[in-house]
Amino acid sequence: MPSLTIYFTAERMPADDSLAALTERCAVLCTDVLGAALDNVHILYLAARQGRGHPASAELAYRLGPGRTPELMDEFMRQLDRAIQQQAGLTARIRCFGYASDSIHARN
Repeated sequence: MPSLTIYFTAERMPADDSLAALTERCAVLCTDVLGAALDNVHILYLAARQGRGHPASAELAYRLGPGRTPELMDEFMRQLDRAIQQQAGLTARIRCFGYASDSIHARN
């Protein structure tokens, strides 16, 4: 954890080189802003069939911790928004979901 999933409408999915650059920026955000170990960072891109809303959306699942304050999460979202705009040319709906350590059950 953290696990970042970015959904793009199929017709607006960025090119591979843009996704590679976005991956690097997102990994740096997770390590430098959130303080996560790089081995624990997961980034996924999914093509979606849009019914309504923004052509891109991002969801972050992360472990709650004393350093991950509302202000820090706001900074993370601000920088993520900028990265998606620069690499994909889209404004994404961004949502972050924090989980207490004792409520996370995971494997691999």
